Amino acid sequence: MRPLRQDLFHELEPLLARVERPARYLDHEWGATERQDGPFHVCLIYADTYEVGQPNLGIAILYNELNGAEGISCERAYLPWVDMSALMRERGVPLLSLETSSAVASFDIVGFTLAHELIASNVVEALDLAGIAIRADGRDEDDPIVIAGGPSAWNCEPLCPMFDAVLLGDGEGEIVDVARCARDARAEGAPRDEILLRLSRIEGVYVPSLYELRVDATSTRWGYAVPRAGSLTPRIVRKRCIPDLAATEPVAQRMVPYMGVVQDRLAIEVLRGCARGCRFCQAGMTYRPVRERPADQVVEAVASGLAATGHDECSLSSLSTTDHSQCASILRALGDHARDRGLRVSIPSQRLDSFGVEMAAAASGSRRGGLTFAPEAGTQRLRDVINKNVTDEDLERAARNAFAHGWRRMKLYYMMGLPTETDEDIVAITAAARRVLEIGREVCARPRRGRGGVSVSISVAVFVPKCHTPFQWVGQLARDEVRRRQQLLLQSAGDRDIAISYHDSDVSVVEAALSKMGRKGFDVVLEAWRRGCRFDAWTSQFDYDAWLEAGRAVGVDLERAATEEFPLGARLPWDHTSPGVSKGFLQREWRRAIGGVTTPDCTMTSCVGCGVCPTLGVSNVIAGDRHVG
Repeated sequence: MRPLRQDLFHELEPLLARVERPARYLDHEWGATERQDGPFHVCLIYADTYEVGQPNLGIAILYNELNGAEGISCERAYLPWVDMSALMRERGVPLLSLETSSAVASFDIVGFTLAHELIASNVVEALDLAGIAIRADGRDEDDPIVIAGGPSAWNCEPLCPMFDAVLLGDGEGEIVDVARCARDARAEGAPRDEILLRLSRIEGVYVPSLYELRVDATSTRWGYAVPRAGSLTPRIVRKRCIPDLAATEPVAQRMVPYMGVVQDRLAIEVLRGCARGCRFCQAGMTYRPVRERPADQVVEAVASGLAATGHDECSLSSLSTTDHSQCASILRALGDHARDRGLRVSIPSQRLDSFGVEMAAAASGSRRGGLTFAPEAGTQRLRDVINKNVTDEDLERAARNAFAHGWRRMKLYYMMGLPTETDEDIVAITAAARRVLEIGREVCARPRRGRGGVSVSISVAVFVPKCHTPFQWVGQLARDEVRRRQQLLLQSAGDRDIAISYHDSDVSVVEAALSKMGRKGFDVVLEAWRRGCRFDAWTSQFDYDAWLEAGRAVGVDLERAATEEFPLGARLPWDHTSPGVSKGFLQREWRRAIGGVTTPDCTMTSCVGCGVCPTLGVSNVIAGDRHVG
């Protein structure tokens, strides 16, 4: 345990008048913990601006867990915007924690949330600004233990040279075990190598330095990781899994920001996991099994959370909120709060069926903004390939129901570049949008409903193959072909009331390359940062040419890496980590995809053999009788 270099805000304060949004750097938010007595100190970093990172539910959960543990205190830090970071370097001010303005480098543990692949260069920037050695093997005995976790930790190989340890799976409990282990080891005077060895024995903790890279005839060109001789670390590190969500704190985020943030509302996690089995969806595989929070706990959490924060809007958060077996009863109960207190309830994800529309109507009350559905693919053939178990009839019924309930704007999410996609699938996207628009005009033209303002918008993302999914072996669609299909999409619209937007193909190339590369990918990330790349998820900051040049400088063709296909039997760069879903199941799902054969949701039928429950000793937890639409 080391004393914090605290109360350095006086070094930062003179810079506030020279930067945009100085509220990003103010401490003492309402609801932040006042217990910073340690003596073991952890700093959690979301490597993006305050307004992006502050609402992050994962950070809030870990923050509460650590501050609730005896002898441990936790603070947060966010990445200063480019104007502030330049001034801090000019004045020699290091990266500081938010709560006590302590130097991040003086904490015992520094933890990063890997929210998405494009955060990579920001992690480098944060370490450098903090004055912590960027590579783990360059740190001294007294330097912080640098850890990471989060949704994009599953192929952490392109980033793992920066981390002493990576936490896989549910962070509750795991983060406290890691902090206690490091604390006790340091109290005993254990050297850094011994601390890392002890961390590797904690369930769900991957210590990259204890694994070596091999490239042979059984692997891809990126190689695979195996335990170093004599390390006694597991060949496969399996994730940590909370068996019952109801046993966790339902109100994680109690801190009220001084400024507007990207999701300025109370968030309650109503369920974790999804078993619908969409073959492109990494979260659907890595967050299994499904664990629902009971309805009464959700309703009580909303009431207490609103009282603690003063918010007037609550988001019922999950991968698929309207799949919650007690969704209807939750919304009925919250309806009473809405009438009495002006509460607004939002559902970030809903089923593409009439039940989803009814739940969205129950949540929104009399408000009718836009309603969003995600068909993902334009034809039934391609939806069967990706295991999106919805039909054209489902979409039409949902649209008709939505317009009848008073919505006038519909947004449809699709992907481009899915395996086996053809031009027919692209044209079918706009055909589906025209059909939805026709339904809207028909329904809204009926007596007493009025005609006004029916519109449909389409948002089309470029498919990015992700590890631990049935599509992990495929390559991304080539950049030039993506652009051709985007133009085909625009030309096929045929109605000015259909708005079309699509993702930047350049950004998707970098995302896909980072998703598929092994440890060699870190050379690319580091070189891109040296060439000025940071805040790559911000359109205004992303520099595709700099990323390409960085790749060339270290001998990596990013476009080749993004489009590369892997043999089905090859050892993959991430095979030494596991969310519990077996590789055999993923291979079987890939073969079923090619055959256009769908796989049902195990929470609605029977076990589909993914392997999660027997491997991790868990099972689906359904709170009540499921509504089957």
